[in-house]
Amino acid sequence: MTDAVAPTSVVFVCWGNICRSPMAERVARRQAADAGLDGVTFTSAGVSAEESGNPIDSRARAVLTRHGYEASGHHAHQITASEIAEADLVIGLEPLHLDRMRSLAPGANNLALLTDFDPDAPPGSGVPDPWYGDTAGFEDTLACVEAAMPGILAQVADVRR
Repeated sequence: MTDAVAPTSVVFVCWGNICRSPMAERVARRQAADAGLDGVTFTSAGVSAEESGNPIDSRARAVLTRHGYEASGHHAHQITASEIAEADLVIGLEPLHLDRMRSLAPGANNLALLTDFDPDAPPGSGVPDPWYGDTAGFEDTLACVEAAMPGILAQVADVRR
C-alpha cells in the first residue's frame, strides 16, 4: 500500500490579478508538470477587486504565448481570507501584497514573497508592476518569475513530503 500525498495548493497574488500573478500561475503550472510534480493546484488572485472578471492583460498574454506558456481562460478575482487559509502557500509579488493579505488574514503563516525564492534577487525586492510600461516590462516580469520558480517548486516538493 502506498501513502497518498495530499493535494497542495499555491496561490500567486499581485494587485489586480491581470499581469504578474497570472503569469506566475501559468509558469508554475507548466514547470511543475515538466518536473513531474503532480497533485499541485496553482491559482492566482489580486488584492484589489478593480479588475475582477477581466482577462489576463494582452501584453502578459503575448509574452507568455511567445515563450510557450498557456495564457487562455483567465478571469481576475480578489483574494479572500478563506482562500488564504485554505492554501498551503500564498506568494505575493510585492511586499505591499503581503501587507494587504496580513490585514485580510491576521496570523496567516503561509505567506511568502516571490523574489525570496530567487537566490540572486535582493531580499524583499518584489517584482515591479509592468502594467504602466511596454512589453519589455512584461518580459522582465517573466524573467523574475522564471528565476524564482525552481525555489518555489522545491518548497512545494518539500511541503508534499
